[in-house]
Amino acid sequence: GWQFYDNDLVDAVAERAGLTREEVTARQERVPSIVERLATALALGAPEILPPPTVESTEDHLVAVTNRVIEEAVQAGPVVLVGRGAQSLLANRDDALHVFCYAPKSAARRWVMQKFDVSAEEADRLVTDTNRHREQYVKRHWQRNWMAPENYHLLLNTSWLGLDEAAQIVADTARRHLEIG
Repeated sequence: GWQFYDNDLVDAVAERAGLTREEVTARQERVPSIVERLATALALGAPEILPPPTVESTEDHLVAVTNRVIEEAVQAGPVVLVGRGAQSLLANRDDALHVFCYAPKSAARRWVMQKFDVSAEEADRLVTDTNRHREQYVKRHWQRNWMAPENYHLLLNTSWLGLDEAAQIVADTARRHLEIG
């Protein structure tokens, strides 16, 4: 009976921000590159050179919309949120269970190779880039270390446990500690 937000969160943010799903996906959980930040600074400082960026396309606006969608989802009832800095945004809530799911690099590589039909080298690059973007995103917006154990109640090796067992552990823990039926 819990609402699950992963890609649904992207859709909700895109709708609210007036962006496409692809635009939100390309911007969420990543910090703009130095070139993007320089272009924004130039546009704001010298609008005659570059047109100013629209409010809807700014990183801060997208983060604010994401935060509102997360907060509304939490208010609406029991919810599972995947990523988007939710563990940081909801860090001070007593009614939240923060879980960090991870796998060794070799397991992550295999999963990415299968899911996206890419080479081992490309899979390694995708895993490294995604993790780096997530780390930078959390650091920039919440001044926290994304992978720091103190941000989480549970850390689960999904490669060793398997997804079903990891999910069962999360559900059992939530029932015990959050008084869920």
